[in-house]
Amino acid sequence: MHDTYENPLCRRYAGREMQEIFSDDRKFSTWRKLWVALAEAEKELGLPITDEQLDEMRVHLYDIDYEVAAKREAEVRHDVMAHIYTYGIAAPKAKPIIHLGATSCYVGDNTDVILARDALLLIRKKLLSAIDALARLADIYKDTPTLAYTHFQAAQPTTFGKRVTLWIQDLTMDLEHLDFVKDHLKLLGCRGTTGTGASFLELFDGDAEKVEALEKKITEKLGFAAAYDVSGQTYTRKADYFVLSVLSGIAQSAWKFSGDIRLLSHLKEVDEPFEAGQVGSSAMAYKRNPMRSERISSLARFVVSETMNPAITAGTQWLERTLDDSANRRISIPEAFLATDGILTLYTNIAKGMHPYPMVMKKHLYEELPFMATENILMYCVKKGGDRQTLHEAIRRHSVAAGLAVKEEGRDNDLLDRIAADPIFGLDRAEIDRIIDESDLTGLAKRQTAAYLEKIGQLLEDNKSAFDPADTAEVNV
Repeated sequence: MHDTYENPLCRRYAGREMQEIFSDDRKFSTWRKLWVALAEAEKELGLPITDEQLDEMRVHLYDIDYEVAAKREAEVRHDVMAHIYTYGIAAPKAKPIIHLGATSCYVGDNTDVILARDALLLIRKKLLSAIDALARLADIYKDTPTLAYTHFQAAQPTTFGKRVTLWIQDLTMDLEHLDFVKDHLKLLGCRGTTGTGASFLELFDGDAEKVEALEKKITEKLGFAAAYDVSGQTYTRKADYFVLSVLSGIAQSAWKFSGDIRLLSHLKEVDEPFEAGQVGSSAMAYKRNPMRSERISSLARFVVSETMNPAITAGTQWLERTLDDSANRRISIPEAFLATDGILTLYTNIAKGMHPYPMVMKKHLYEELPFMATENILMYCVKKGGDRQTLHEAIRRHSVAAGLAVKEEGRDNDLLDRIAADPIFGLDRAEIDRIIDESDLTGLAKRQTAAYLEKIGQLLEDNKSAFDPADTAEVNV
């Protein structure tokens, strides 16, 4: 097994469950289920198909002889015909009616939609797990002050819990998008070679109502609300773009999260999980590189770029169909799902095992706090009768001097001591410290976090049967 290329998405990143969804077993057994649904519906509408034939087909849904199928495909160069042949050998009594009236896209396209639905449901489960893990984190640290940044430059205080809610909100938007796309998935149905249903109209002696009923029956048997109103030989490839746009959105959210963790790791305010025997660097034994977050960033780039494939495919389909979509879709759609699966496992793993360091956050906050407190000091002094413009100029002058001392001389920020020593303010250091202590420098951060977490709590409660909060989200390597 080590002498040929194997996809690292399967070996290293994606979970077993997602790999099973896109496995040969799932794909070809779904083809057989589609053939059974077709035959059942045709029998129900009067075609001469026997219960014995249907029973034989049902018995052989899963015992697929891949060796026979591969040999046949090498001869006919057509995968659907090879599997019709293989199914016919397993169910000889049903052989004459397997795939009756259908074209290859009946099994190919309908299976793709079914697998996309199954994969989206698994992604949804993992999204909820990540949201749940983040919500618990936000609740613990909802009133832990930390320095907020714009442009990665010190801005104003917030709380670490409030910062976590920003990550949660991105994922809930992805969840809403996923639910919309999932709930609007439709089957191709059974439309024949160019989407007109001509072959089925022939089977039912020109009875159009039976042809329409056939499609409705098949759609219901497969658990879908509807098939597309119109189609060519295939369903519109825009549907694939909509599905992968959901994955791209999740990748974007995770990418942003992972970038934040990497920045915070540099600041030593946060560590992602790090096992006792884990090695951060082959050369520097002391290092604790944020490898999980870096892996998210890496996989996210891949998923975002994969969204271009269905976009291009949708735009280049000719008339009722062309086959230049086939090879691309076999690769781009499963791999986008596999990578997103790996991303969400990493995301939840980090969220559950993250180590925030409030004391380091406090240290960084207090390094910048003198600058941030000046507005409160200014307002306090104005209320006592001071001249705002004169005070503002004094603060500006002292801030510039203190900043230069920090940058050029490596000194601690002594801005507050400078203000206390300036008689224009009429304040001593104790009074300044009291002004800062009584000021709510984090604004509504705690209140906003608590209110938002109530909404998220309801979301998780409404979906409690859709995910497992105890999922450990183990990372393969």
